[in-house]
Amino acid sequence: MSSKKRILYISQEVTPFLKASEISSNVKKLAQKTQESGKEIRVFMPRYGLVNERRNQLHEVIRLSGMNMIINDVDHPLIIKVASIPSAKMQVYFIDNEEYFKRKAIVKDEKGKLFEDNVQRSVFFIRGTLETVKKLGWIPDVIHCHGWMTSLLPLYLKTYFKDDPHYANTKVVSSLYEDSFEGELNDNIEDILKFDGVEDSYMDHIKKGSDYLNLTKTAIDHSDGIVLFSDNIDSEIIDYVNDAGADSLKFVNSEQHHEDCSNFYDEILEKEPKLAE
Repeated sequence: MSSKKRILYISQEVTPFLKASEISSNVKKLAQKTQESGKEIRVFMPRYGLVNERRNQLHEVIRLSGMNMIINDVDHPLIIKVASIPSAKMQVYFIDNEEYFKRKAIVKDEKGKLFEDNVQRSVFFIRGTLETVKKLGWIPDVIHCHGWMTSLLPLYLKTYFKDDPHYANTKVVSSLYEDSFEGELNDNIEDILKFDGVEDSYMDHIKKGSDYLNLTKTAIDHSDGIVLFSDNIDSEIIDYVNDAGADSLKFVNSEQHHEDCSNFYDEILEKEPKLAE
């Protein structure tokens, strides 16, 4: 087995498959820098309808596809695709499902309204990624989450996957961006999580509402480390990170920040994992 540390990046956006944004650009640069530092990486994102399959030369990975996942008592087929970023010498895996990701949008419709099934889409993306990584036989040392669509992953890793030997020693890091949204997600988020065996005691914030603030606090509670990728993050969130005593990497507006992340992973790996409370 390779002695190289393994970092799994799960992001709601990655450039060049979507337009450049704070999240998509940082994930590409960070994954590239981490790989160049000698670590192994894997990168996962949703295969939105906005992703041009022909231009980006996506192709299905038959041996990884074909799994069905039940989300809130509804069966959904999981399709896995992959494409390369030659300039960065890395591959990106795509989580695909016609019902959840065929639409030509990311999280909002043409009127700017959040999709009513964003929680289901998020859970499908998170579980689909973690199940596919198991199928790859690749055990990550650190999972690094980017974008609020991944905010439930730390919770799922510490609850739904808590007895899975594949992730027994995996740490999870969450990035914070200036990517908040107005309003709330599904009002049945508690039912969706309970269907997956998440107990009430893990949903203190969710019970207050499925808005950006409560999703982010949930991610912070169950993460082993926090990385700030903006200096314009809501002050309430910054205060929560500080009050929680979470290991965190402050924002540096330079390439140095990506290099610092690689060292931050090493620091997190030296500490005892953060258990679900």
